[in-house]
Parts: sequence; C-alpha cells; structure tokens
Amino acid sequence: MNDDFGEIIQGQFKKLLEKHVDRTVLEKADGQETLNELWGIIEESGFFLALVSEENGGIGLDPVLAFQLIATASYFGLPLPFGETLAVAGLLNMPFRGVATLSSGAAGEHARVAYGADADHLLIALDGKWLLAPSSSITSTRGINLAGEPRDALIVETGQLHEPVSWLEHGSLESVGALVRSAQMRGAMQRALEMSVSYALEREQFGRPISKFQAVQHMLADAAGEFAAASALVDNAAEAWGTPEFTFCSALAKSRTGQAAGKLSEIAHQIHGAIGFTKEHDLNFFSRRLWSWRDEFGSEAVWEEYLGRKVCKAGGVNLWDTIISATKGATA
Repeated sequence: MNDDFGEIIQGQFKKLLEKHVDRTVLEKADGQETLNELWGIIEESGFFLALVSEENGGIGLDPVLAFQLIATASYFGLPLPFGETLAVAGLLNMPFRGVATLSSGAAGEHARVAYGADADHLLIALDGKWLLAPSSSITSTRGINLAGEPRDALIVETGQLHEPVSWLEHGSLESVGALVRSAQMRGAMQRALEMSVSYALEREQFGRPISKFQAVQHMLADAAGEFAAASALVDNAAEAWGTPEFTFCSALAKSRTGQAAGKLSEIAHQIHGAIGFTKEHDLNFFSRRLWSWRDEFGSEAVWEEYLGRKVCKAGGVNLWDTIISATKGATA
C-alpha cells in the first residue's frame, strides 16, 4: 500500500464528509436523533472496511492511515460510531452490514456503550473468547454523554464466538477502544485548534487582531505543541496494530492524548472568550466531545497506572529501552 493510495483514500473520505456533515447534522444528533440515513451513506462508501484485508473484501489500508480516517471523521464531527465499526471489522477481519460497536466489559451488563441501542453488532470479551452479539440478543436502555452522543446500558444474552487475536494483551478490547478515542480526540483537537487560530485572526481588541498579542501567540503555540505530541503517539500506537506492543502503545496514546485534550480545549475557550461556551458557536460540539472521550475506555490515570506497573515489572534498568522501543514510530 503506497502513500499516494492512502492520500487518495483520505481525500475521498474528506469530500464525502464535507458534503454530508454540517452544523444542521450536528444539531440533530446532539442528544436527539440517530442518523440512520447518514450511516447508510457512510456504509455504502465502504471506508469502515479500512482494516479488513483485501482478500476478505476490505481495503487493507495501512493501520496508521486507517486510524487517521477516524481522526478525519471526528474533525468533521461525524455523529456516528465510525471508529467503533472500523475497529470491530478490522479485529474480526471480515466485512458486515450495519453498525458495530464494542464494550470492554466482560459479560452480562454493559454500561455506557457507544451507540449500543443502535448497533447491529456488539463485540465483547467473554471467558477468553470474543462474542459478537446481534442486536436481536441485546436489551438496551438509552443514555447520553456530555456531548449528546448515545451511551447506552446493554444486557447481552447470546452471540457468535470468535477467537481473539493473539497480539492483543489478554484479548481485552479496552486498549482498542482507547486508541479509537485517541484518534477521535486528535481530529477534534485539530478542529478546535484551527477554530482558535481563525478566531484570533478575526477578533480585534484595542484596534488590532488579538493574534498580534504575544500572550495569545504563546497560548496558540502551546496548543499546537500539545496537538503535535498527541498526534505522534496516536500514529505510533496505530503502527503497533497487529503486534504484541499494541496495548502498551495504545496506553501511551490514550494517556498523552487525554492530557492534550484537556489543555487544548482550555486554551481554545480562553481564546474564544464567552462565545465559545454558547450553543451558537461550533466550538461547543468539539470541546464537549473532547471532555467526554477523555474518560471513555480508561482515563489518563487508569492508563498511567497500567504503564507504571509494566515499567516497574520490567525493572528500572530497562526504563529507557522500554520508552525508546515503545515510541519508535512516533514522529511529530
């Protein structure tokens, strides 16, 4: 798979989202309406098959480019479980019809599952296996997160068993969900940063744009640095897809991206002033997503504890080699 092909895929996906996702769509989806018609368009495009091999009817895209598609979806605010569906199809390496989501819960009741009541398929881990449950075997209760996205309580009865991939630590889906959220935060951060730069160039105080003030320039530079650092670790974790290092790299990405999301959204709202908090301004769609996604599939504290335990177990003398080995694919 060459770089040119990846750029073509990205370009086509952006054109699709530019055409079909606008402020009206975001308002409709904000805790109110499930957009089945929009999912039909996304499904027809086939981009969610990015990680499925060509032999099995997918695109067979490089994982780094595949997770960049998830970032692109969240840059436009696509209010659908595109990342979850892409990840489930990739883990099972098979195409399917309809929406898919995943839960890191082990069995029985699953709390706050993204689009759980709307999904045609739910992937969970169960007694050393994976269970792909159809919607007909799921009982759901609707809930939403701060961003107005569906986060439903589910009770799963039965489904089809699959062997977990061997490279995923304990077959746990938590790290997969963590990288999906990290990629989503990357896209939302890019949008919030671009909005902040644009607003700083337009908004005037004391007769000149606020972008001319050094304090504002420093804030924007800090935000850009946070975005670059987080993006590098998301790419690094995506590059580890299919290897035993994936869980560790995903933990690094979720931890660092969560930190960056908190800092960048804080700066974005400082730049915008009070208008950024209003529903009339688009920034609210992206900052509320960032605040919600930080806590899903493990907060920074959860993954930092995991990383600390792994490093301590390997011994302090191996700390430097562990860090270098785990971030070899990170380039800002």
